Amino acid sequence: MNIIDNIKKPILTEMQLFGKTFAEVLSADHPMLDSVNEYVLQKSDIQLRPLLTLLSAKMFGKVNFSTIDGAISLELLHIANLIHDDVSDNRPDLQNKLSANERWTNKIAILSGDYILSKSLRCATRTDNLSIFNAIASVGMMLSDGELLQLANNRISETSENIYFNIIRKKTALLFSTCSELGGISVNADKKSLEHLRNFGEFLGICLQLKEDISFYRRDTQIKNTYNDGTGNWIVTLPLIYAYRNATETSKKEILSILSANDFSLVNFQAIQSFVHENVGIDNTTLQMELYKNKAIEELNGFADGDVKKSLLLCVEFATN
Repeated sequence: MNIIDNIKKPILTEMQLFGKTFAEVLSADHPMLDSVNEYVLQKSDIQLRPLLTLLSAKMFGKVNFSTIDGAISLELLHIANLIHDDVSDNRPDLQNKLSANERWTNKIAILSGDYILSKSLRCATRTDNLSIFNAIASVGMMLSDGELLQLANNRISETSENIYFNIIRKKTALLFSTCSELGGISVNADKKSLEHLRNFGEFLGICLQLKEDISFYRRDTQIKNTYNDGTGNWIVTLPLIYAYRNATETSKKEILSILSANDFSLVNFQAIQSFVHENVGIDNTTLQMELYKNKAIEELNGFADGDVKKSLLLCVEFATN
């Protein structure tokens, strides 16, 4: 049994209801939309975000249809954002699966993203809870804000650690923060508990992004394939920021030359990877991830011990290992 299966243990019945309702929401009598729904299910295979919402609700009450609809809305919002990212980034999926722009034309991908976003909003309104609806709407706004912020800060020489964390809070952490908070809202958790849930989700999301950033420099073939056509800028993440901070002026000039040329051949990829490792970019990012892991765990200290809390702690382990 893997870690995700263990996380699901306290909410197996609730996850079955989520899966059934998710399938009903996606059902459509149109061949093209069937293809879209297949893509959605592919992108939603682990379902950590819905797990977080359902666990947070069960910590304080009984999972209800507002919990389920809110969880589906956030998951669909996330997937719609991924589809639009596929188109705007114009690059293959990092997991070596077909991205939206490879599966369809850009126009179909954009319309599909809009369709899924509409489904998300419909689920949000079904909760009949203004606080839940406002939380989901805020996430949608911040996802776009974070993407724009990242586009405006794509030069390593100009991107600071503070800017980076601002980007990932908007692009990743806020979604997880809202998942955990929404679960609490749906069962009328008290204000203090909602604050802890919100913080827990944020720190968990940051851990997941830092883990991805570290893994980014350990997937040699996939990274090369992502950029070997030279159409995109290298994504500036924390390992590269830390490495650049620690590097000599000569090394900085060399790496800037590679990044500015947008020529991410295997040789250049290996040079970037070596630069990050030699200048302790990975080690320092790992230390940051451990810091946020501990902060996430601290947010759960006041909650009652039990199977649900154990599952939330396992979410932290999943996010950092």
